[in-house]
Amino acid sequence: MAHIDAGKTTTTERILFYTGKVHRIGEVDDGTATMDWMTQEKERGITITAAAISCTWKKHRINIIDTPGHVDFTVEVERSLRVLDGAVAVFCGVGGVEPQSETVWHQADHYKIPRLAFVNKMDRVGADFFNVISMMKEKLAAKPVPIQLPIGQESTFSGIIDLIRMKGITFDDESFGANFSEIEIPDNMIDQANEYRNRMLETISEYEDVVLEKYLEGQEINENEIIQALRKATLAVAINPVLCGSALKNKGIQRLMDAIVDFLPSPLDVPPIEGKSIKSDKTEIRKASVDEPFSALAFKIIADPFVGKLTYFRVYSGAVQLGKSVYNVNEGKHERIAKILQMSANKREELKEVKAGDIVAGVGFRFTKTGHTLSSDKHPLLLETMVFPEPVISIAIEPKTKADEEKLLDTLDRLAEEDPTFHVRNNEETGQTIISGMGELHLEILTDRLTREFKVQANVGKPQVSYKETISIAARGEGSFIKQAGTKQFGVVTLEVAPNVTGKGFAFSNRTSSDKVPHQFIKPIEDGIKEAMLGGVLLGYSMVDVKVALIDGEYDENDSTELAFKIAAVIAFRDAASKAKPLILEPIMEVEVTVPEEHLGDVINYLNSKRAKIGEINTRKNLKIITATVPLREMFGYATDLRSVTQGRGVYTMQFSHYAEIPKGKSEQMLEGFTPVW
Repeated sequence: MAHIDAGKTTTTERILFYTGKVHRIGEVDDGTATMDWMTQEKERGITITAAAISCTWKKHRINIIDTPGHVDFTVEVERSLRVLDGAVAVFCGVGGVEPQSETVWHQADHYKIPRLAFVNKMDRVGADFFNVISMMKEKLAAKPVPIQLPIGQESTFSGIIDLIRMKGITFDDESFGANFSEIEIPDNMIDQANEYRNRMLETISEYEDVVLEKYLEGQEINENEIIQALRKATLAVAINPVLCGSALKNKGIQRLMDAIVDFLPSPLDVPPIEGKSIKSDKTEIRKASVDEPFSALAFKIIADPFVGKLTYFRVYSGAVQLGKSVYNVNEGKHERIAKILQMSANKREELKEVKAGDIVAGVGFRFTKTGHTLSSDKHPLLLETMVFPEPVISIAIEPKTKADEEKLLDTLDRLAEEDPTFHVRNNEETGQTIISGMGELHLEILTDRLTREFKVQANVGKPQVSYKETISIAARGEGSFIKQAGTKQFGVVTLEVAPNVTGKGFAFSNRTSSDKVPHQFIKPIEDGIKEAMLGGVLLGYSMVDVKVALIDGEYDENDSTELAFKIAAVIAFRDAASKAKPLILEPIMEVEVTVPEEHLGDVINYLNSKRAKIGEINTRKNLKIITATVPLREMFGYATDLRSVTQGRGVYTMQFSHYAEIPKGKSEQMLEGFTPVW
């Protein structure tokens, strides 16, 4: 995991070469990387979809998922971290901790994932190993422990010093680094190596008594004792061993693989998975053992043109054989496994059985979606699912011909099933199909796949911002649905709405007694409110951060139905929300712009014209790094404008930060000529 262009895929390609998985090193820039198999990845030289592969190193099987570094595809990192036990964070030796590095690091913090850091591109101009270490401390609040030092840097980078074995290592260019030599530590680096070895020993002595005792008494600590202490501290997510190298120049990768085996957990090292038992409604655990009942989590769906729908899942306990059925706990349905595939990027090998610790893809699943639990039907266990961010950008899409119409909707549904951050909806007022995603690149890739992969021709509109609506004061509203003719219906609801804490979403409470509204009608009322919130009262955007209380109601013993109360709740909510001074919210993006110093003033002036709030301005070598928050609607086309302002020398990254109230003048402009929805 890492920021875009830190070298994740290049590092993975070297791992596959040294483990014998491939016999020729693939290169990202040439479009020959094993892990970047999609046409769109080859063309752009970036990773778009997380690719899974397995390889063997020193009699250990390593399951690798190579994740994208672009913020638009952060969902791929999220779901990969959910099912993996350890991570390698790759940092560029020049850029260090970049914005997306921070995002993925905090995602790993959330899942308490042990991780190593690999400082890549040590041969690049401007590379600084020690600067990356200090950035990790400052920006990530990490506890980096260097276990290697670079021999030279930039053009003089020639090898690494192993602080565990106190040896230098140089790599043979002719064998693409497959052969390497151990050398004595260069004289001019002995003092520095001793200093960092002592720092390492001092840190890990806190986690291993044997090391502490020997360290305090000044005794020699052997290699195995150091490795055990480092492993213990890494598994406790207390430290992050830091290694270095240059993946492109084939330097340092074998020692990174040694570190993966030495310090990252096997499925037996992580705590047993916890879930909720469907039978007893209590929390249960499953150990990583084939003797336990089967439990697995589906974390990724792919529409494969050859075998249909592929469902990737991680097995946490038990085993299951080809042709057997598993129980989808979320849907309450059985799924038969028609095929079990061991995936190597887009290549596949059929298996007859899958066991605890395995990551595989299954064929034949009809109901399973991302985040669903697969379990034994005799011992059903519901595992914690995944939460995905809401899309921030939308475009209208329509088929070019009548023949494409049905195919388009079917294909969009398949893509939405693959990607939980891609949403498809129909705008009832305009009759348009609206697709929403995490950014311009995200939607560009998906529409490109429509044409190439699924052979659907479509016209695409201009990007539109996904606004939201909320309320600013408390208010009450009443709704009634009374029908005397035909099937009689009766339901009366009084609701009170109030603003919720920003980011807390929707909250519902019931303050009535059962003689006012019987218990069986409470759920339909809540469902009605949720339905009403999908279309706000000003421009029809979905509503967020609203607390709703049911405070009164009336029912009829003979005529009241669930449907009547649901419709009454919709009417009551819209009535209350329209009185509660509704507001329009817009997505605010966190932007980091890197520019040469001479263009700093121009870029700041330009950002100010875009309603930006400038945060910090930092210096890295001769570059200035500006962090700011900017409304998304102002950022369309910014890449072109930035190139123009900086003569092509400025770059920026952008990620969603939060929703904020749109300025009064802008909201009046948007509402001009519009009749409020309610």
